[in-house]
Amino acid sequence: MKLLLVEDNPAMQTTLQRAFERRGMQVALCDDGARALDRWRASVPDVVVLDLSLPGRDGLQVLEDARQAGLDTPVLILTARSTVGDRILGLNTGADDYLAKPFDLDELEARLRALARRRGVATAS
Repeated sequence: MKLLLVEDNPAMQTTLQRAFERRGMQVALCDDGARALDRWRASVPDVVVLDLSLPGRDGLQVLEDARQAGLDTPVLILTARSTVGDRILGLNTGADDYLAKPFDLDELEARLRALARRRGVATAS
């Protein structure tokens, strides 16, 4: 599975990249909302993990722009914004799933594999 991780926190980015790669995923990284859409197009991911609080451009705007551009890659929002209103807004903007920080890594992986399976991407567990 090819994953695009859009996360600006260096420690979180490194931790997730290492964990995903140990689990057999290919990980492309982006730490800036202003460059996220270009990175998305360039990496052609199976799934996108998108933080909302990003420098340059908010993650919701990135998601909205991606959907308007016809990018239908499944998106899991991974963010500290955890209110019901935040989740509803994220899902209504075009996210396929939403997970608030702090989170369980095994649950995150299961959600990513579920999104990939729905797209017909082979996943090893």
